[in-house]
Amino acid sequence: MDMNSFSPMMPTSPLSMINQIKFEDEPDLKDLFITVDEPESHVTTIETFITYRIITKTSRGEFDSSEFEVRRRYQDFLWLKGKLEEAHPTLIIPPLPEKFIVKGMVERFNDDFIETRRKALHKFLNRIADHPTLTFNEDFKVFLTAQAWELSSHKKQGPGLLSRMGQTVRAVALSMRGVKSRPEEFTEMNNFVEVFSQKINLIDKISQRIYKEEREYSDEMREYGPIHILWSASEEDLVDTLKGIASCIDKCSKATEKRMSGLSEALLPVVHEYVLYSEMLMGVMKRRDQIQAELDSKVEALTYKKADTDLLTEEIGKLEDKVECANNALKADWENGDIICKMISSQHLQIWLRRISSIMNSSFPH
Repeated sequence: MDMNSFSPMMPTSPLSMINQIKFEDEPDLKDLFITVDEPESHVTTIETFITYRIITKTSRGEFDSSEFEVRRRYQDFLWLKGKLEEAHPTLIIPPLPEKFIVKGMVERFNDDFIETRRKALHKFLNRIADHPTLTFNEDFKVFLTAQAWELSSHKKQGPGLLSRMGQTVRAVALSMRGVKSRPEEFTEMNNFVEVFSQKINLIDKISQRIYKEEREYSDEMREYGPIHILWSASEEDLVDTLKGIASCIDKCSKATEKRMSGLSEALLPVVHEYVLYSEMLMGVMKRRDQIQAELDSKVEALTYKKADTDLLTEEIGKLEDKVECANNALKADWENGDIICKMISSQHLQIWLRRISSIMNSSFPH
């Protein structure tokens, strides 16, 4: 076999998402195609938000049609992510782009921001579609096919507020309790994710800072070029020199812009996506620990109950012996008491009869 006919992609860490060998001549079996496009702004009396068109094409039999078109807002994507985590707490759910923060509210409807988010949402849905388990999730199907009112009705079918609060309280209690004995392989995973998270967050911060400094540097160079051109107009002896400097500054500015474009398109989004994945993995590891902590709690409770059962069994045995002794003693005393009663009756019966007879035979005054 030609070694170039396939490309092995074996995982080297828990972050690896592919655990198989892909052959180049392997037929494409994909049956679910999703496109996120046409962002549209909506303004109401309460809020302003953006919806995205989602077109789904599929050949799966469980779908009622082969093509669907719906519009979804960012909160709907958040709902889907939450439902997937609820149904599959230990699967690695693809990360969503972050929600805008206060300092970015002004740029919330900036074209670049909207396009960046659209790409991220498109990637999010297609990663779910390519996942062997998540792709068949019922909530995912509803998200892709239901109209707005149908999706709203479906959302209301979930657990109530009190139930969710109870689950949250239990999860917090279990997380506070901790895991007594995590399996070694998951301990290694957890340690890897923690170290990776620290390092990738540091790289992300440094990358953002470099980009910010490059932006400031580029802005200054864009100003210096025209300044040197104006300066050359008032310095006849330095015209060529100043114009040459202005030309060099302009070239440096364009090169910096090109480098910044590469940073913003190829490096920063990828690094930050790793940050989001590390956060997701930390959450998955935490939920796995919560499940194990719940198991440990039940096993411990069962152990206590077994100890209590053994103690109660011993006490019951003692009480049974005690009751048996009491019963025997009472029966013995009862039998002795019956004999005494018979003896009393036989000894005194005739005396009583004689007295009664004498009383009856005695003469009473009339």
